[in-house]
Amino acid sequence: MRAPVRNRPRPRAPMSDPCVSSPLLGGLAPARFMRRFWQKQPLLVRGGADGLDLRLDRDALFALAQRDDVESRLVRRDGARWSLAHGPFSARTLRALPARDWTLLVQGVDHVHAPASALLARFDFVPHARTDDVMVSFAAPGGGVGPHFDSYDVFLVQGRGSRRWRVSAQRDLALRDDVPLKLLANFVPQGEAVLGPGDLLYLPPRFAHDGVAVDDCTTWSVGFRAPARAELARSFFEHVAERVALPGLYVDPDQPATATPGHIPDRLVGALRDAVAQVRWRRADFERVAGTLLSAPKPHVFLDPPARPLTPRRFAQAAARAGIVLDPRVRLLYRARHAFLDGEVLHFPRGVPVWLATLADRRALAPGDWPGGATPHLHRWYTEGVLHPAGVRSSA
Repeated sequence: MRAPVRNRPRPRAPMSDPCVSSPLLGGLAPARFMRRFWQKQPLLVRGGADGLDLRLDRDALFALAQRDDVESRLVRRDGARWSLAHGPFSARTLRALPARDWTLLVQGVDHVHAPASALLARFDFVPHARTDDVMVSFAAPGGGVGPHFDSYDVFLVQGRGSRRWRVSAQRDLALRDDVPLKLLANFVPQGEAVLGPGDLLYLPPRFAHDGVAVDDCTTWSVGFRAPARAELARSFFEHVAERVALPGLYVDPDQPATATPGHIPDRLVGALRDAVAQVRWRRADFERVAGTLLSAPKPHVFLDPPARPLTPRRFAQAAARAGIVLDPRVRLLYRARHAFLDGEVLHFPRGVPVWLATLADRRALAPGDWPGGATPHLHRWYTEGVLHPAGVRSSA
């Protein structure tokens, strides 16, 4: 590709060493990749995903697109005209698709397809708080979503078939207003590459790109979200507003008679200013807001408690043999004294237990990784569908 495609629990061993080279990143160590490429410039790796399980055929993706608990979209192009439809789709609609110029995109495949979840785990050198999901697209020849840019980091991993990518570091990100998609009005490609099975392309946010299928192909998009500053601030002020407790009412015993009753008195405006100035917040408030916002599941995501849960005794036996695994839909994060489970706060006065931090980091616990006193908590989460013993199905 041509230019420019360019106070906590004690330390634990991570799933992968950020200083050890990774074939996924073209032999770069994750630490070097983050310093040199993350949010700075693209990276193309030939064969980086060779050996990974990227099997998900057209029929399997069609089946996911028919489910009402999975987000899906269908993008079609007819000459210069574009159309966008949202799923779930009927089998009849999908069977009637033409031979070319369409793309089916399915979000959150890591929630329902184990190989997609395993692929996402390969990127554990990025904080889980930034993780979005794995989207898989199937495109017929000529299919794509048009020239656009994303507001998040994305690793594009090619499954079957081939896709031609054109990219640009252009600053002109103006959008067309005549199509139902967010397409660039003036896309000027500066680099081009055809990705085949196992190839990987990393793109930082706001980097213009356009991918078009050369033949029937699947692309696995591993996305990392970046919350908007306005969203963070709005969530914080909503948190503060729920906890404001200022006694008393506004009083104005010295208010004189007025000839301009429509004018808001300076004293009343000053009272508002003084009330706001009395509101106080602490570092813990920022941590709570960040944790609840970043761990909150998407609106359509629901857990499936086991239809016939194991008894506490049988659960303990199964977990002791095989370990414990988080459900792929669960978001578990932590700070020094708080853990955040799907938008809920778990407070620990003495600090987040090591076993819980390990579960958040690795999304699994090996036998012996937790003390006996934690087993009742783990069993309760098991009955809620949050986790399950390895090898034991968590849902009906």
